[in-house]
Amino acid sequence: MDRLVAMAMFVRVVESGSFSAVARELDTTQPNVSKRVRALEARLGSRLIARSTRQLSLTDEGRRYYEDCRRILDAVDAAEHSFLTGREVVAGPLRVAAPVSFGRRRIAARIGDFLDRFPQVTVELLLSDDNSDLVADNIDVALRLGPLADSGLIARSLGQARRITAATPGYLARRGEPRTPAELAGHDCLVFTPTPTVNLWHYRHGGERLSVSVGGRVRTNSSEAIRELALAGLGIARAPRWLFGDELADGRIVPILRDYEPEPIPIHAVSPANRRQSARVHAFIDYLASIWAADPQAGITPAGG
Repeated sequence: MDRLVAMAMFVRVVESGSFSAVARELDTTQPNVSKRVRALEARLGSRLIARSTRQLSLTDEGRRYYEDCRRILDAVDAAEHSFLTGREVVAGPLRVAAPVSFGRRRIAARIGDFLDRFPQVTVELLLSDDNSDLVADNIDVALRLGPLADSGLIARSLGQARRITAATPGYLARRGEPRTPAELAGHDCLVFTPTPTVNLWHYRHGGERLSVSVGGRVRTNSSEAIRELALAGLGIARAPRWLFGDELADGRIVPILRDYEPEPIPIHAVSPANRRQSARVHAFIDYLASIWAADPQAGITPAGG
């Protein structure tokens, strides 16, 4: 057991890049973590980690040992959660990462139902608009919006988030309602800066792809800010439908350009490629796919749908 504990500490030091971070994570001291790793090195008769004042790096032996440890610990994890009548128990801690608005509006409200279905699971939901390093941050599964880069992650498509172009009735009364995307050039558009082509909005119309250059007095890197700016009547938003739920239903925000469909946003669940996907990861991904498919208000077209 002591050897397994030391191996687990070694793996987390490698993945986090810090002895101190692992000590905080495990509620122990940095000297204790260092002592465990040194004991492993003494037992193996080889240096695993090359230490410097600025960074840690693996030796060749350390790299091979890390891969072996990762496989062993995944196997121990599977055995620990055991098999019940031929099926692995859905149990244990689950670390989930997601973008802030998407996590708040499409995931957080559903966590309670997921926990009711799987009472032996605990969830830590980490929200950030920056893509997490799944290995360094010990993330089990992350939700990614937009085109997925070829990153070597295990990825599953969960569908596409439908987008709308919308504004408040007050804004449209003051400025008029555009009838075609070309007319957006004469309006204040709320520009979301993280998109690859910041000032270009893409649409589909009758099988044709259209692109229009937009601008406005406000730009932001936050989808939550886009929502609040649109509701304040400061401009036209092109945003996921799920960003405006009740406001669409009660008319506080109005869809425009209904004949022109903004390009949807791909949604993927991704996991580290070097880590076995546990039953709880599979259960969580399946759960999200099922609830979004059954909820027309989610504004998500299921994969293959």
